[in-house]
Parts: sequence; structure tokens; C-alpha cells
Amino acid sequence: MKETLKRYLPYIKEYKLEYLLVFIGILLTVSATTATAHIMKPLMDELFIERKEEMLYLIPLGLIGIYVIKAIGRYIQSVYMKYIGNHIITRFREMLLDKIINLDMSFLYSNRSGELISRVTNDINRIQYFVSNMLPELFRESLTVVALVSYIIYLNPMLAFYSLVLVPLIIYPLIVIARKLKKYSRRSQEKNADVVTRLTEVFNNSEIIKANATEKFEVDRFSIENWKFFKINMKSVYVGEIVSPMMEIIGASGLAMVIFIGGREVYENNMTVGEFTAFLTAVGLVFQPIRRIGSIYSKIQDALAASERVFEILDTQSKIIDGNKLLKEDIKKIEFKNISLKYENSYALKNINITMKEGENIALVGDSGGGKSTFINMLLRFYDPADGFIFINGVDIKEFTQESLKYHISLVSQRIYIFQDTLVANIAYGQEIDETRVYKALELADAREFVSSLSDGIYTKMEEFGVNLSGGQRQRIAIARAIYKHSSLLLFDEATSALDNESEKRIKEALDKYSKDKITITIAHRLSTIEHADKILVMQKGKIVEFGTHNQLLKNSDIYKKLAGKFN
Repeated sequence: MKETLKRYLPYIKEYKLEYLLVFIGILLTVSATTATAHIMKPLMDELFIERKEEMLYLIPLGLIGIYVIKAIGRYIQSVYMKYIGNHIITRFREMLLDKIINLDMSFLYSNRSGELISRVTNDINRIQYFVSNMLPELFRESLTVVALVSYIIYLNPMLAFYSLVLVPLIIYPLIVIARKLKKYSRRSQEKNADVVTRLTEVFNNSEIIKANATEKFEVDRFSIENWKFFKINMKSVYVGEIVSPMMEIIGASGLAMVIFIGGREVYENNMTVGEFTAFLTAVGLVFQPIRRIGSIYSKIQDALAASERVFEILDTQSKIIDGNKLLKEDIKKIEFKNISLKYENSYALKNINITMKEGENIALVGDSGGGKSTFINMLLRFYDPADGFIFINGVDIKEFTQESLKYHISLVSQRIYIFQDTLVANIAYGQEIDETRVYKALELADAREFVSSLSDGIYTKMEEFGVNLSGGQRQRIAIARAIYKHSSLLLFDEATSALDNESEKRIKEALDKYSKDKITITIAHRLSTIEHADKILVMQKGKIVEFGTHNQLLKNSDIYKKLAGKFN
């Protein structure tokens, strides 16, 4: 717990004023709690036994005053503890998302989206108790115990010894229970991630589920994870809930001992009835904060397990190290020199050597798994080469900041990403909206006609995954987004696969004019897409096995002839 507390300390220090107010609230609450026990002495001795009439007015007023002070203290404490907690977890959510989204693509590919969502939502919520409630509550209950124990000793040291002798018996079981709770809490959080993952897959693949009528199959798969989650949570409940009854039994045993020994002291006139009542009240009150401390300690284990999972992500280092140079000018030359990239035991790219210049249209062709998408991903620094170098304008790509590099690159991938925002915001994604530029981009992407027919034109709200558009319309929007960015390097990964031949032809003609001063790299799926390319790279098993123009390859390459036959 010390290590976790050290990690939180820099954040906790930022809330000094709020913690001061919490501390004031705690002092008011503890003072009022101790005063509740103390008022029992004049209540019994001076009001009931000595029958002092003024006590009939003073004690009720004093009691009201005590509880007013206690209420004010609790309100101040509660409000500012919740402020600290909500503020910190709101910041942590942003920090965690910022960290995850800036990690390399290999991390994002290897971790399930449901797992990552669970870290940002469920785990962060669980640490709220740790950062806001734990310290103030531990401090308040510990201070209450100290104040009441001091008052008990002040009233009768001998009786105090007998009444508190059972307290050490509480410590060991608490430690054992806490260890078990931490283990169950971590398992619960991991299983919650499994549940979220199943839900994410169901909602992301609703079309294929409906098409195959596999609703029951998916519900059954979800049910397995859901009930495993239930069983793990119940194990935590079985262990955690034993703390309170155990404390009650120990507390009752302590009170029984106090009544027996204290009763004898009253019979022998060593204590007044009022002193004994005040003592008994204080002992009763002291076991409440001790019980709460046990409960707090149990809850901390859940927060500790969540904290470990959160810091595990925050401590993860990206494999892609950012450079410190800004790429200010357009990309005019790209060189791949002896580039190799290995996935586990096989090469995705092997010994790639190619130079691409401004104004060139490069096409990549080959069978699935040949390394075409990986070739493009290297330029985006989704991965860094295991061997070799990529030079942009004569400078190693690793020396540039990723942000400045990607500012000059536009990507249209096989999977079209449409955000739940307006159509215009999707086209100008991440940039300031310029309607003139938007319409120009739509024109080049052959999308202006269908966009004008939408209910709100370019301000039409897109549904999740762009389901209110057809596949071809989504693809046009993705192309318009790439054009709007006005980059000097265009990457098209089967960007027109959902379009008919006529639409593709119109877009291709527009793009040919638009990209005359740019480098264009296209992964082709149709012969019409590549036949006019300046250079066609034929890729197999991560290698460039042939290259040349369409006519050159048809004449000299048997591999290309077979591929051309498939295209047709």
C-alpha cells in the first residue's frame, strides 16, 4: 500500500486547501463524538441523581449544539472528499486514455478493446474511494479512537485496560481477510473486462449476428462470463462481509466485560453512575470507528487492485519512440533502405529497397498477407523496422515527431471510420471547419450529390459506424477526409473497394489531377486502379519480387500476369 500511496501523493498534494477543509470537518466531527460521551456524566449525575433544574435546559441545548457541530463537520468533510475524489478520477480517466491512445499500435492490437475500456471506466471508478475517502476516513476514525480512548483512560485507567484488551485480537484476522479481498478484487476486475469485451464484440458485430440468427448463441456466451463475474464478486462478499459481524462480536464482548467490571466499581462506590454511563457510552462509541477502520481496510484492497491495473498501463512504455524534429515541409522523397520487419517467427517485410518521389503514383499488388498494408503502416510509424531505415526528405523517419510526420500524411484504410458527429466534422476531422474546402473535397470524392440530398446536408448527424450511409457513401466520405487534409503523401489501402466502376473512374480522374504534386501509394484491388501507376510493386511474403509499369510487368512478369487475371 505504501508504494501505491507514493504514486498518488503528487496528485493528493494539489488539493491542500480541500484537504484542510476536510480536516476541519473531521475535527468538528470527532469533537462532537467525544462530547456525546462526556454529556452522559452530567445527564446521569446532575440531572437525574442530584436533580439540578438548570440541567433540564442546559443538557438538551448542549445535545442539540453537539449534533449541529457534528452535522456541519460531516457535511464539510463529505462535500470536499467527494470533490477531491471526482476531480482526481476525472483527471485519471483523461490521463489513462491519453496514455493508451499514444501507445504503439502493437499494444492496441494485442489488448482487447473491452479490456482497455474496463481500465478507463471500471478500474478508475474503483480508485475513487482510495484517493478521496480512504485518507480522510482513516484519519477521522483513527482520531476518534484516540480521542475516545484518551477519554476512557481519563475516566478510569483500570477499567479502560479491561475494556480495550480485546482490540489487538482484531488486527490479525483483518490482515488475513485483506489479503484474500485484494486477490478476489483483482480477479473481479479482470472478469469485468471479459464481460465488457463480450458486450463490445456483440454491439460491434450486430449485423453478422443478425444475419446468422446467432442471438441466442451470443447471449449464452455472454451469460458464461456474466455468471463467472457474479461468482467472483460473491466470493469477495463472503469474505468482506465477515468483518462487520466479527467486529460486532468482539465489541459486544468488550462491552460485556465493561458492564461486569464497571458494575462492581459502581457497587463499591469507586465510580458514580454518571461516570460509568459516560464510560460505557465512550466504549460503545470507540468500537464503531474501530469497526469502520476494519471496513475501510477491506475496501482499500479493492482500490489497491484497481490502482495496480491503472498504473500498469501508465507505466507501459511505447515501443515507438518519438523524435524531436518537426517535419515542416511537404514530403518530396521517401526511401526504404534494407527494411525488414518480423512478426514473431515470420517476416512481414524483408529487405525492402525502394525510392518514391514527388508526383509519383506507386501501386502495391500481391496476394493477401504479402506485406502491402504493413508497407503503408511503416510510413505511419505504426511499427518501426527491425532492420534498415526509412528516410523522409533525406532524414531518418524516427527523428521526426509523430504529430508533425502524420500532419503530412492522409490515409484511407480498408476499414472506414465514421464518428458519431456531423458529416462536416467527419470530413474536417481534427481540423478547423472550412465549408469551401469541405465542398471542394466532396466534389473530388464524387460525394457532393448524395450529401446535398441528406436531410441536413453537410451538417447531417452520422450514426455509430456511419450506418445511415451506404458502404460506397462511407468510402467517399473517407476519401473526402483525406483530400481535405491536403497532405503531401496519400495512402490508399483498397480505398475504392465499395464503389462501382463508374464512380471509381470519376474519383480516379479527379484524384490524378489533385495528386500531381504529391506522392500517392495505392493498395490495388482492381486493374483499373493500377494500370496507369508510375510504378507497380509486386509483393509476396514481405518481399518486392517484381516492379515496373503495368505494360512492363505484363510483358516480363508471370506473377503479375496471374494477378492481373485475378483483377479482371
